[in-house]
Amino acid sequence: MTRHPGLLIVIADGAHARFVRVAADGGLHTASSVDSAVAQKRASDLISDRPGAAFHSNASAHHALSPRSDPHAVAEQAFARLVAAEIGAACDQKAFDELLLAAPPRLLNVIRDRLGAACAARLVGTLGKDLTKTPDDALRPHLRHWLDAPPRAG
Repeated sequence: MTRHPGLLIVIADGAHARFVRVAADGGLHTASSVDSAVAQKRASDLISDRPGAAFHSNASAHHALSPRSDPHAVAEQAFARLVAAEIGAACDQKAFDELLLAAPPRLLNVIRDRLGAACAARLVGTLGKDLTKTPDDALRPHLRHWLDAPPRAG
């Protein structure tokens, strides 16, 4: 019997998210994953229009204006909100009792802040680290602090 049968571990970065479960044998196994549709696109493909142009009143030269925000950063934030929505849907279906989040700090904050009260109450820990490329069988050392702890009383 596993110590954390109701634990959902969400491992995410700006383009990929894995939903990992603790198996009966104690191993960690990815149950599902979500990938960003825009992660591999060039910045020029992410914006809908060419940058605006400005000109000086005393010259005929035009200068392209840089976008006010990085299109990839905007896409990462949108993906983090999507991951939070996926977690919220799983929470609504009572698919987990405890939640552990691992993501780079800038995205971890977005995901955590978008969780509803019911999900936030199930959050047992966060790890500000990108583990998306870490295979399932190599996750345990990174998550040992939470996996070795006794489950919370529900």
